[in-house]
Amino acid sequence: MNAAGNPPGHEPGSPTYHGLPAIKTPVWTWEVPAYFYAGGAAGAAATIGAVLQVLDGEDSARLVRRCRDLAALGTTVGTALLISDLGRPARFLNMLRVFKPSSPLNVGSWILTAATGLSIGAAVLSRGEGPLARMGELAGLGAGVLGPPLAGYTAVLLAATAVPVWQEGRTTLPVLFIASSTGAACSLLELGDFDETELTAVRRLGTIAQVVELAAAKAVERETGRVERVARPYDEGLSGALWKASGALTIVSLAVDQVTGKRKGGRVAAALFGSAGSLALRFSVWHAGRASAADPRATFESQRA
Repeated sequence: MNAAGNPPGHEPGSPTYHGLPAIKTPVWTWEVPAYFYAGGAAGAAATIGAVLQVLDGEDSARLVRRCRDLAALGTTVGTALLISDLGRPARFLNMLRVFKPSSPLNVGSWILTAATGLSIGAAVLSRGEGPLARMGELAGLGAGVLGPPLAGYTAVLLAATAVPVWQEGRTTLPVLFIASSTGAACSLLELGDFDETELTAVRRLGTIAQVVELAAAKAVERETGRVERVARPYDEGLSGALWKASGALTIVSLAVDQVTGKRKGGRVAAALFGSAGSLALRFSVWHAGRASAADPRATFESQRA
């Protein structure tokens, strides 16, 4: 209690109940933002591979195969991270007992499950011959269709909660996640060895995705800033530091890629900066939600607005 008899953090005239949080702080552990990154990059990679499969066929076979491998690895790691956060596999399986279109969490669980199966099938079966290879091609197309929902549903899930900073960014946060996921996928793909045509395509797509990511981040700031108190976590504390670091790392990645991206060393450096920026973004949004939920004034002012 302070001198006025109020809890720490209570401000005179604030529309709260003795300065106490109005909602519960999300109980998600670090595995969840890590899953956001892994699953998002996997979804984007699956879609890139499917588009190349349709448009470029055999000319980009090696890049398509790398996209499928990345999608299979990302969805597998993402599923493991999600199960780790839940505590035991049975809890994840319980979410699949029914299909509820009104629940982003339930729909997302189905998307992740289907995308994981299709991505693994595409990566494994397409290396075979005859009917198995054709099944792998079909699985790759299916995974590609599920790629954008996999990359963006997590933002929809966040926006569907009562956490002010997530809820207020409900229209721009999905765009940010999809753009960041695409940039992360391209960064990871740039670590591979491809011919000049393939690398040019990946670099160009990665550049576009990162530019859109930076613009979307500003849009999120503007949207959440409609209520000044709500936007504070993107400017203060650990979440604010990570948010700024994410933007800085993405800008550095763009600059390095433009200047030295044609050389392997420069390409690898740009890819690492880009990957770090995308990962920092997910952890920033996670920490921002925790800080926002703990701020009762953000909840009340958001509801009043």
